[in-house]
Amino acid sequence: MPPDYQLSDEIGKLKEEHGQAGNIKSKSTRQNVQGAIDRIIQYLRLYKKPPPNGFAIFAGNISSVQANPDIELFSIEPPQPVKANMYRCDSTFLLEPLEAMLEAKEMYVLVVMDGREATIGVLKGTYFNMEKKLRSFAQQKARKGGQSAGRYERAVEESIDDYYKVVADAVNDVYVKYQNKLSGLVVGGPGPTKENFVKSKTLNYQVKILGTFDTGYTDEHSGVRELLEKAKDILSEQAVVKEKRIMERFLDEVSRNGLATYGYKNVKNALMVDNIVKLIISEDVELTEVEYKCTLDNQSVKYLEPGNSRHAKHEEDGGTLEIVSQKDAVEELIDMADKKGLETLFISVTTQYGNELLLGFQGIAAMLKYKK
Repeated sequence: MPPDYQLSDEIGKLKEEHGQAGNIKSKSTRQNVQGAIDRIIQYLRLYKKPPPNGFAIFAGNISSVQANPDIELFSIEPPQPVKANMYRCDSTFLLEPLEAMLEAKEMYVLVVMDGREATIGVLKGTYFNMEKKLRSFAQQKARKGGQSAGRYERAVEESIDDYYKVVADAVNDVYVKYQNKLSGLVVGGPGPTKENFVKSKTLNYQVKILGTFDTGYTDEHSGVRELLEKAKDILSEQAVVKEKRIMERFLDEVSRNGLATYGYKNVKNALMVDNIVKLIISEDVELTEVEYKCTLDNQSVKYLEPGNSRHAKHEEDGGTLEIVSQKDAVEELIDMADKKGLETLFISVTTQYGNELLLGFQGIAAMLKYKK
Protein backbone atom coordinates (compact mmCIF):
# COMPACT_ATOMS: atom_id res chain seq x y z
CA MET A 1 0.00 0.00 0.00
CA PRO A 2 1.61 3.34 -1.09
CA PRO A 3 2.22 6.06 1.51
CA ASP A 4 -0.26 8.47 -0.14
CA TYR A 5 -3.08 5.91 -0.41
CA GLN A 6 -6.32 6.55 1.44
CA LEU A 7 -6.93 4.05 4.25
CA SER A 8 -10.68 4.28 3.71
CA ASP A 9 -10.25 3.24 0.06
CA GLU A 10 -8.12 0.28 1.07
CA ILE A 11 -10.61 -0.85 3.69
CA GLY A 12 -13.40 -0.54 1.10
CA LYS A 13 -11.47 -2.77 -1.32
CA LEU A 14 -10.86 -5.35 1.39
CA LYS A 15 -14.56 -5.43 2.29
CA GLU A 16 -15.34 -6.18 -1.36
CA GLU A 17 -12.75 -8.99 -1.34
CA HIS A 18 -14.32 -10.31 1.88
CA GLY A 19 -17.70 -10.49 0.17
CA GLN A 20 -16.31 -12.23 -2.91
CA ALA A 21 -14.48 -14.73 -0.70
CA GLY A 22 -17.91 -15.91 0.47
CA ASN A 23 -18.19 -17.74 -2.88
CA ILE A 24 -15.23 -20.03 -2.10
CA LYS A 25 -16.57 -23.60 -1.97
CA SER A 26 -14.12 -25.00 0.59
CA LYS A 27 -15.36 -24.05 4.05
CA SER A 28 -11.91 -24.05 5.65
CA THR A 29 -10.36 -21.98 2.84
CA ARG A 30 -13.29 -19.54 2.93
CA GLN A 31 -12.92 -19.06 6.68
CA ASN A 32 -9.16 -18.61 6.42
CA VAL A 33 -9.40 -15.99 3.68
CA GLN A 34 -12.18 -14.04 5.36
CA GLY A 35 -10.46 -14.30 8.74
CA ALA A 36 -7.24 -12.93 7.26
CA ILE A 37 -9.06 -10.02 5.59
CA ASP A 38 -10.84 -9.21 8.88
CA ARG A 39 -7.47 -9.08 10.66
CA ILE A 40 -6.05 -6.68 8.07
CA ILE A 41 -9.12 -4.39 8.24
CA GLN A 42 -8.90 -4.26 12.04
CA TYR A 43 -5.20 -3.49 11.81
CA LEU A 44 -5.64 -0.65 9.29
CA ARG A 45 -8.22 1.00 11.53
CA LEU A 46 -5.47 1.59 14.09
CA TYR A 47 -3.84 4.11 11.74
CA LYS A 48 -4.85 7.57 10.52
CA LYS A 49 -2.55 7.32 7.49
CA PRO A 50 0.12 4.94 6.14
CA PRO A 51 3.76 5.25 7.27
CA PRO A 52 6.16 7.38 5.15
CA ASN A 53 7.12 4.40 2.97
CA GLY A 54 3.69 2.76 2.98
CA PHE A 55 2.64 -0.70 4.22
CA ALA A 56 3.46 -4.29 3.45
CA ILE A 57 0.92 -6.41 5.33
CA PHE A 58 0.66 -10.19 5.33
CA ALA A 59 -2.09 -12.21 7.01
CA GLY A 60 -3.07 -15.85 6.84
CA ASN A 61 -3.49 -19.17 8.57
CA ILE A 62 -0.01 -20.41 9.50
CA SER A 63 -1.22 -23.50 11.39
CA SER A 64 -0.21 -26.93 10.08
CA VAL A 65 -3.25 -28.47 11.78
CA GLN A 66 -6.43 -27.90 9.77
CA ALA A 67 -8.70 -28.27 12.79
CA ASN A 68 -6.85 -25.56 14.71
CA PRO A 69 -6.46 -22.45 12.51
CA ASP A 70 -3.94 -19.82 13.59
CA ILE A 71 -4.39 -16.59 11.62
CA GLU A 72 -1.41 -14.32 12.12
CA LEU A 73 -0.71 -10.82 10.79
CA PHE A 74 2.71 -9.42 9.95
CA SER A 75 3.29 -5.80 8.97
CA ILE A 76 6.42 -3.87 8.03
CA GLU A 77 7.30 -0.50 6.57
CA PRO A 78 9.40 -1.30 3.49
CA PRO A 79 12.91 0.19 3.15
CA GLN A 80 11.75 2.17 0.09
CA PRO A 81 8.40 3.84 -0.69
CA VAL A 82 5.78 1.49 -2.13
CA LYS A 83 4.79 2.71 -5.60
CA ALA A 84 1.73 0.59 -6.38
CA ASN A 85 -1.23 -0.74 -4.44
CA MET A 86 -1.37 -4.53 -4.61
CA TYR A 87 -3.66 -7.20 -3.17
CA ARG A 88 -2.90 -10.88 -3.60
CA CYS A 89 -4.72 -13.92 -2.21
CA ASP A 90 -2.61 -17.07 -2.45
CA SER A 91 -1.31 -20.07 -0.53
CA THR A 92 2.01 -18.28 0.12
CA PHE A 93 2.95 -14.72 0.98
CA LEU A 94 4.11 -12.57 -1.95
CA LEU A 95 7.61 -11.46 -0.94
CA GLU A 96 9.18 -10.67 -4.32
CA PRO A 97 8.42 -6.89 -4.27
CA LEU A 98 10.10 -6.57 -0.85
CA GLU A 99 13.04 -8.72 -1.89
CA ALA A 100 13.54 -6.51 -4.94
CA MET A 101 13.73 -3.45 -2.65
CA LEU A 102 16.46 -5.12 -0.62
CA GLU A 103 18.53 -5.88 -3.70
CA ALA A 104 21.43 -3.44 -3.64
CA LYS A 105 22.64 -1.76 -6.80
CA GLU A 106 26.23 -2.56 -5.90
CA MET A 107 27.83 -5.46 -4.03
CA TYR A 108 31.37 -5.48 -2.67
CA VAL A 109 33.68 -8.11 -1.20
CA LEU A 110 35.18 -7.07 2.13
CA VAL A 111 38.24 -8.78 3.63
CA VAL A 112 39.73 -8.01 7.04
CA MET A 113 42.95 -9.91 7.69
CA ASP A 114 46.26 -10.10 9.49
CA GLY A 115 48.95 -12.81 9.54
CA ARG A 116 46.77 -15.18 11.54
CA GLU A 117 43.15 -14.94 10.38
CA ALA A 118 40.88 -13.47 7.74
CA THR A 119 37.16 -12.67 7.54
CA ILE A 120 35.57 -12.57 4.08
CA GLY A 121 32.06 -11.35 3.31
CA VAL A 122 29.82 -9.48 0.89
CA LEU A 123 28.35 -6.03 1.45
CA LYS A 124 24.91 -5.54 -0.17
CA GLY A 125 23.59 -2.09 0.60
CA THR A 126 23.84 -1.85 4.38
CA TYR A 127 23.82 -5.63 4.90
CA PHE A 128 27.03 -7.60 5.45
CA ASN A 129 26.89 -11.34 4.88
CA MET A 130 29.92 -13.24 6.15
CA GLU A 131 31.01 -15.84 3.61
CA LYS A 132 34.06 -17.42 5.22
CA LYS A 133 36.34 -17.25 8.27
CA LEU A 134 39.92 -18.43 7.74
CA ARG A 135 42.87 -19.07 10.03
CA SER A 136 46.54 -19.18 9.05
CA PHE A 137 48.53 -22.35 9.73
CA ALA A 138 51.88 -20.62 9.23
CA GLN A 139 53.00 -21.33 12.81
CA GLN A 140 52.35 -25.07 12.48
CA LYS A 141 54.13 -25.28 9.11
CA ALA A 142 57.22 -23.28 10.13
CA ARG A 143 58.66 -24.40 13.45
CA LYS A 144 62.16 -23.12 14.05
CA GLY A 145 63.56 -25.96 16.08
CA GLY A 146 66.29 -27.94 14.27
CA GLN A 147 66.27 -25.77 11.16
CA SER A 148 68.90 -23.40 9.81
CA ALA A 149 68.02 -19.74 9.66
CA GLY A 150 67.74 -19.86 5.86
CA ARG A 151 65.49 -22.94 5.83
CA TYR A 152 63.30 -21.46 8.55
CA GLU A 153 62.93 -18.19 6.67
CA ARG A 154 62.00 -20.02 3.46
CA ALA A 155 59.45 -22.12 5.34
CA VAL A 156 57.87 -19.00 6.81
CA GLU A 157 57.68 -17.34 3.38
CA GLU A 158 56.11 -20.46 1.88
CA SER A 159 53.53 -20.65 4.65
CA ILE A 160 52.64 -16.97 4.19
CA ASP A 161 52.31 -17.49 0.43
CA ASP A 162 50.05 -20.47 1.11
CA TYR A 163 47.95 -18.31 3.45
CA TYR A 164 47.57 -15.61 0.81
CA LYS A 165 46.55 -18.23 -1.75
CA VAL A 166 43.90 -19.68 0.58
CA VAL A 167 42.44 -16.20 1.17
CA ALA A 168 42.56 -15.40 -2.56
CA ASP A 169 40.87 -18.70 -3.44
CA ALA A 170 38.08 -17.88 -0.97
CA VAL A 171 37.62 -14.42 -2.56
CA ASN A 172 37.62 -15.97 -6.04
CA ASP A 173 34.99 -18.48 -4.91
CA VAL A 174 32.78 -15.62 -3.69
CA TYR A 175 33.02 -14.00 -7.13
CA VAL A 176 31.95 -17.28 -8.74
CA LYS A 177 29.08 -17.67 -6.25
CA TYR A 178 27.75 -14.20 -7.16
CA GLN A 179 28.35 -14.79 -10.89
CA ASN A 180 31.01 -12.05 -11.02
CA LYS A 181 28.35 -9.39 -10.27
CA LEU A 182 30.55 -7.81 -7.61
CA SER A 183 31.84 -4.27 -7.98
CA GLY A 184 35.17 -4.67 -6.25
CA LEU A 185 37.26 -5.72 -3.27
CA VAL A 186 38.16 -3.70 -0.18
CA VAL A 187 40.82 -5.06 2.18
CA GLY A 188 41.49 -4.00 5.75
CA GLY A 189 43.62 -5.09 8.68
CA PRO A 190 46.52 -4.14 10.95
CA GLY A 191 50.10 -3.99 9.70
CA PRO A 192 51.42 -4.63 6.18
CA THR A 193 49.69 -7.99 5.63
CA LYS A 194 46.83 -6.52 3.58
CA GLU A 195 49.19 -4.65 1.22
CA ASN A 196 51.37 -7.74 0.79
CA PHE A 197 48.27 -9.82 0.04
CA VAL A 198 47.13 -7.39 -2.66
CA LYS A 199 50.63 -7.43 -4.20
CA SER A 200 50.83 -11.25 -4.12
CA LYS A 201 49.02 -11.55 -7.48
CA THR A 202 46.98 -14.51 -6.24
CA LEU A 203 43.57 -13.00 -6.99
CA ASN A 204 41.60 -13.66 -10.16
CA TYR A 205 42.16 -11.00 -12.83
CA GLN A 206 38.44 -10.11 -12.66
CA VAL A 207 38.74 -8.89 -9.06
CA LYS A 208 38.91 -5.09 -8.97
CA ILE A 209 40.80 -3.89 -5.90
CA LEU A 210 39.29 -0.62 -4.68
CA GLY A 211 41.60 0.06 -1.75
CA THR A 212 43.29 -1.06 1.46
CA PHE A 213 42.67 0.42 4.90
CA ASP A 214 44.21 0.09 8.36
CA THR A 215 41.96 -1.53 10.95
CA GLY A 216 42.72 -2.75 14.44
CA TYR A 217 40.58 -5.91 14.23
CA THR A 218 39.91 -8.77 11.81
CA ASP A 219 36.58 -10.16 13.06
CA GLU A 220 33.14 -9.87 11.47
CA HIS A 221 31.97 -7.32 14.01
CA SER A 222 34.61 -4.78 15.05
CA GLY A 223 36.89 -5.38 12.07
CA VAL A 224 34.20 -5.13 9.41
CA ARG A 225 32.55 -2.14 11.11
CA GLU A 226 35.88 -0.29 11.22
CA LEU A 227 36.61 -1.13 7.58
CA LEU A 228 33.19 0.11 6.47
CA GLU A 229 33.66 3.40 8.28
CA LYS A 230 37.06 4.01 6.67
CA ALA A 231 36.01 2.86 3.19
CA LYS A 232 32.61 4.60 3.01
CA ASP A 233 33.83 7.40 0.75
CA ILE A 234 35.39 5.10 -1.83
CA LEU A 235 32.34 2.79 -1.81
CA SER A 236 29.86 5.62 -2.37
CA GLU A 237 32.10 7.04 -5.09
CA GLN A 238 31.97 3.77 -7.07
CA ALA A 239 28.22 4.08 -7.71
CA VAL A 240 28.64 7.68 -8.88
CA VAL A 241 31.48 6.70 -11.22
CA LYS A 242 29.41 3.90 -12.73
CA GLU A 243 26.43 6.20 -13.30
CA LYS A 244 28.68 8.85 -14.86
CA ARG A 245 30.28 6.33 -17.22
CA ILE A 246 27.00 4.90 -18.55
CA MET A 247 25.33 8.31 -18.86
CA GLU A 248 28.29 9.76 -20.77
CA ARG A 249 28.11 6.84 -23.18
CA PHE A 250 24.32 7.21 -23.52
CA LEU A 251 24.54 10.94 -24.25
CA ASP A 252 27.31 10.37 -26.79
CA GLU A 253 25.21 7.76 -28.63
CA VAL A 254 22.13 10.00 -28.59
CA SER A 255 24.10 12.95 -30.00
CA ARG A 256 25.28 10.75 -32.90
CA ASN A 257 21.88 9.12 -33.40
CA GLY A 258 23.64 5.90 -32.49
CA LEU A 259 22.96 2.89 -30.27
CA ALA A 260 20.67 4.53 -27.73
CA THR A 261 17.00 5.39 -27.34
CA TYR A 262 14.76 6.98 -24.71
CA GLY A 263 11.13 7.48 -23.72
CA TYR A 264 8.63 4.84 -22.65
CA LYS A 265 7.30 3.88 -26.08
CA ASN A 266 10.69 3.72 -27.81
CA VAL A 267 12.24 1.67 -25.02
CA LYS A 268 9.26 -0.70 -24.82
CA ASN A 269 9.36 -1.27 -28.58
CA ALA A 270 13.09 -2.02 -28.40
CA LEU A 271 12.49 -4.49 -25.56
CA MET A 272 9.78 -6.26 -27.53
CA VAL A 273 12.13 -6.91 -30.48
CA ASP A 274 15.04 -7.88 -28.19
CA ASN A 275 17.16 -4.87 -29.19
CA ILE A 276 18.40 -3.70 -25.77
CA VAL A 277 21.72 -4.22 -23.99
CA LYS A 278 21.03 -2.17 -20.85
CA LEU A 279 17.91 -0.50 -19.43
CA ILE A 280 18.47 2.89 -17.74
CA ILE A 281 15.82 4.19 -15.33
CA SER A 282 15.70 7.33 -13.20
CA GLU A 283 15.00 6.56 -9.54
CA ASP A 284 12.39 9.35 -9.46
CA VAL A 285 10.43 8.54 -12.62
CA GLU A 286 6.79 7.58 -12.08
CA LEU A 287 4.58 6.68 -15.02
CA THR A 288 1.23 4.90 -15.05
CA GLU A 289 -0.62 3.47 -18.04
CA VAL A 290 -4.33 4.07 -17.45
CA GLU A 291 -7.07 2.51 -19.58
CA TYR A 292 -10.32 4.49 -19.74
CA LYS A 293 -13.73 3.57 -21.14
CA CYS A 294 -16.01 6.25 -22.58
CA THR A 295 -19.57 6.18 -21.26
CA LEU A 296 -20.91 7.47 -24.61
CA ASP A 297 -19.62 4.88 -27.08
CA ASN A 298 -18.12 2.27 -24.69
CA GLN A 299 -14.75 2.62 -26.48
CA SER A 300 -11.53 2.13 -24.54
CA VAL A 301 -8.46 4.35 -24.72
CA LYS A 302 -5.08 4.22 -22.95
CA TYR A 303 -3.09 7.17 -21.66
CA LEU A 304 0.33 7.47 -20.05
CA GLU A 305 0.11 9.68 -16.98
CA PRO A 306 2.86 10.85 -14.60
CA GLY A 307 2.70 9.89 -10.94
CA ASN A 308 0.57 7.31 -9.15
CA SER A 309 -2.57 9.14 -8.01
CA ARG A 310 -5.51 9.03 -10.44
CA HIS A 311 -8.89 10.71 -10.69
CA ALA A 312 -11.78 8.27 -10.86
CA LYS A 313 -13.28 10.01 -13.91
CA HIS A 314 -12.31 12.35 -16.74
CA GLU A 315 -14.65 14.46 -18.83
CA GLU A 316 -14.12 14.33 -22.60
CA ASP A 317 -16.35 15.41 -25.54
CA GLY A 318 -19.48 15.46 -23.43
CA GLY A 319 -18.93 11.95 -22.09
CA THR A 320 -17.16 10.56 -19.09
CA LEU A 321 -14.00 8.48 -19.17
CA GLU A 322 -14.06 5.90 -16.41
CA ILE A 323 -10.98 3.95 -15.36
CA VAL A 324 -10.99 0.32 -16.48
CA SER A 325 -7.47 -0.60 -15.39
CA GLN A 326 -4.12 0.96 -14.53
CA LYS A 327 -0.58 -0.38 -14.21
CA ASP A 328 2.87 0.90 -13.36
CA ALA A 329 4.46 1.46 -16.78
CA VAL A 330 8.01 1.68 -15.38
CA GLU A 331 7.67 -1.61 -13.50
CA GLU A 332 6.42 -3.18 -16.72
CA LEU A 333 9.67 -2.24 -18.50
CA ILE A 334 11.79 -3.49 -15.61
CA ASP A 335 9.91 -6.82 -15.58
CA MET A 336 10.39 -7.20 -19.33
CA ALA A 337 14.13 -6.56 -18.94
CA ASP A 338 14.40 -9.02 -16.03
CA LYS A 339 12.73 -11.79 -18.04
CA LYS A 340 15.25 -11.24 -20.84
CA GLY A 341 18.15 -11.33 -18.40
CA LEU A 342 19.08 -7.67 -19.04
CA GLU A 343 20.73 -5.35 -16.53
CA THR A 344 18.68 -2.41 -15.28
CA LEU A 345 20.72 0.53 -14.05
CA PHE A 346 18.94 2.98 -11.73
CA ILE A 347 20.25 6.55 -11.87
CA SER A 348 19.84 8.85 -8.86
CA VAL A 349 18.73 12.46 -9.31
CA THR A 350 21.41 13.80 -6.98
CA THR A 351 23.83 14.36 -9.87
CA GLN A 352 23.78 16.49 -13.02
CA TYR A 353 23.47 13.36 -15.16
CA GLY A 354 20.57 12.08 -13.09
CA ASN A 355 18.65 15.34 -13.48
CA GLU A 356 19.35 15.36 -17.21
CA LEU A 357 17.97 11.83 -17.59
CA LEU A 358 14.77 12.67 -15.69
CA LEU A 359 14.07 16.10 -17.19
CA GLY A 360 15.54 15.75 -20.67
CA PHE A 361 14.84 12.12 -21.52
CA GLN A 362 11.63 11.33 -19.58
CA GLY A 363 13.59 9.27 -17.02
CA ILE A 364 13.63 6.16 -19.25
CA ALA A 365 16.46 5.20 -21.63
CA ALA A 366 18.31 2.21 -23.05
CA MET A 367 21.49 1.18 -24.84
CA LEU A 368 20.74 -0.71 -28.04
CA LYS A 369 22.25 -3.79 -29.72
CA TYR A 370 21.85 -2.47 -33.25
CA LYS A 371 20.50 0.49 -35.17
CA LYS A 372 17.71 -0.02 -37.67
